[in-house]
Amino acid sequence: MAECILVTGGNGFLGLHILHQLLLKGYTVRTTLRDLSKASAVQSTLRANQTPNLDQLNFVKADLLADAGWAAAMDGVSHVISVAAPVFVNGEAPTATLVHTAAVGTERILQAAENAGVKRVVMTGNFGAVGFSNHNRQRTTTEADWTDPAEPGLSPYELSKLLAEKAAWDFARKSKMELATVEAGAMLGPALNTHVSGSFGLVRQLIDGSSKAAAAVNFNIVDVRDVADIHIRALFTPEAAGERFLAVEDGSRSLPEMVELIRAKRPALAAKLPRRVLPAWLMRLLAPFNAMAKEGALMLSISHKVSNKKARTLLGWQPISSIDEAILAAVDSLCQQA
Repeated sequence: MAECILVTGGNGFLGLHILHQLLLKGYTVRTTLRDLSKASAVQSTLRANQTPNLDQLNFVKADLLADAGWAAAMDGVSHVISVAAPVFVNGEAPTATLVHTAAVGTERILQAAENAGVKRVVMTGNFGAVGFSNHNRQRTTTEADWTDPAEPGLSPYELSKLLAEKAAWDFARKSKMELATVEAGAMLGPALNTHVSGSFGLVRQLIDGSSKAAAAVNFNIVDVRDVADIHIRALFTPEAAGERFLAVEDGSRSLPEMVELIRAKRPALAAKLPRRVLPAWLMRLLAPFNAMAKEGALMLSISHKVSNKKARTLLGWQPISSIDEAILAAVDSLCQQA
């Protein structure tokens, strides 16, 4: 395993899990950080989670918004997992003015990889780039679907991921370098440190006592450990070149169903959980006047029948987790951080 794998943004929620799994498998790994002073925290986090082979991990400074550092990051690298995003860091909402920088940053990574002779790049995508324009709730969403960039209710984050992925495929069509993308659903599961995905906001609002009602909205959820596993499988499976892979667990869950799960399995939190359901009709009524309600109305209108068949058949993936396990692991992580 002399080949070096580059993981961009290794200090993030997903990036840390990918580093952990790669090192567990014995790979030599390099990761980019915007600030090298964070390297010691990454090492400490991995050490605390019993990650082996830490001597096979090295760091390089690189930022998606600048050219500096990317040539050095790619030097001697055979494969790249592109996780880092220039927006939406650790649950912070992106501004509309930053949306297009996602595409620019993606192109910067791909160009540097191509210049270095990298064999394959696997890029972290988002379910919002795939299934948010399938309004036939009886039709199953697959990797053949694309979200319309003009879809009403599409958040700046989802738009940024959609535009970044389109830019990546445009680049790949003109390149000999192989590309695969992993379209992750609402990413929950255990956090290795205080870095979490934006999807943790769904859980946090249920358990912190701030919400009196849970919106009757469904989500397609995935455990971060499964997302990391699919990335690594897509990196080395020959047939994965040129493919998109939906990373979702089987089924979906509504926020009221999540409340009932938490109440049953984590009864100590029951007093803070919402006791009412915000009905769908009210969310649709509020949608023209409120951005969050507009995003919620979009989620009400789309199909939550989502296929993970391609990841299972082409990559040989079997879920590490289930939806309920991913939700409860996220709950436990948030409680540990409180």
